[in-house]
Amino acid sequence: MSLSEKLQRGDLMSADCPSRDVLKHVTSRWGVLVLMALESETRRFGELRRMIGGVSERMLAQTLQWLEADGLVQRTAYSVVPPHVDYRLTPLGLQAAERVRGLADWIETSLPEIIAARDGGPGPN
Repeated sequence: MSLSEKLQRGDLMSADCPSRDVLKHVTSRWGVLVLMALESETRRFGELRRMIGGVSERMLAQTLQWLEADGLVQRTAYSVVPPHVDYRLTPLGLQAAERVRGLADWIETSLPEIIAARDGGPGPN
């Protein structure tokens, strides 16, 4: 691979590649769930928090900030009282959501086999 090709894409196998931070944000438990929750529509913070069971307010805020900084989520604040903020996926975020959706779907459909493997059995075929 030429130097110009290396500069045009990340190298996840390299310890100092910034793409690892993006990978961490996108594939974290909360990152995947936020991307999936925003995949179909714009949502408010409270709606996201109710939709994503188990996420704390702090973790949701941090995850949204990471995904926004990575260019995957767009935050729109409206100058009204009380404050109104919407979150939606950017075109890049929609691409990421599509990819993590595939992984999430695979996990959900493979869950019986995964649980059987954890329990030491062969699992259903």
